[in-house]
Amino acid sequence: MTDLTLMTSSTDPASVLPSLALLSHRVRVLNMDAASLVKMPENTVLLLDARDDLAEAKTLCRLIHASGLAIPIVLILTEGGFPVVNAEWGVTDVIVANASPAEVEGRLRLASEHGAMHFSTAAAQPADTSQEDGLIRSGDLVVDTNGYTAQLRGLPIDLAYKEFELLKYLVQHPGRVFTRAQLLQEVWGYDYYGGTRTVDVHIRRLRAKLGGEYEHMIGTVRNVGYRFDPPENEEEQARAKAGA
Repeated sequence: MTDLTLMTSSTDPASVLPSLALLSHRVRVLNMDAASLVKMPENTVLLLDARDDLAEAKTLCRLIHASGLAIPIVLILTEGGFPVVNAEWGVTDVIVANASPAEVEGRLRLASEHGAMHFSTAAAQPADTSQEDGLIRSGDLVVDTNGYTAQLRGLPIDLAYKEFELLKYLVQHPGRVFTRAQLLQEVWGYDYYGGTRTVDVHIRRLRAKLGGEYEHMIGTVRNVGYRFDPPENEEEQARAKAGA
């Protein structure tokens, strides 16, 4: 059984890919918008309904990749949509909406295996950050998750509690983009009063305390959210220190 997520704006999700009803897969349904990325699990195959709005589907594909979600994406199309899709979409496979159950099963199996191979390859790559005994190190930045302190080049950073929690969460997931809503849920734990504006305020404060040489480590992905960008190598760290 494959874990599937169907993203669609249809009021009748069962009509998007009818053959799914004949297969024994667990299917969750999410609205076709950026806000649904908060609810997207990491280990799933995404079925993206592109039958009626190819432009919106392409935008969502880009947002998914920008958010750091390494999930297989299978586009559901009408026959007229096939000439539009190319490698820039970053999808794993495409399927026509009226495909047979056998074809759907085969494509889902291949997409699931592709996702598993991608995860194994990524896990084998060396991380840009290292964690040992509660210390997370990334270049000149050291975050002590036990002592609730952070240091840059050996000097302590004066962080408020939520600023520290925000920094810690970002550093623990280097390179992954989080929406404001995701950060609000993960760091504050609930729908904190002030909404996503609260995240923006804390990001600005955090960048200010990191200073001009290091504020770039908290990156902004336009129309998506924020991510932690660790120095890739010593040369990059040197450029950051020089203000390049």
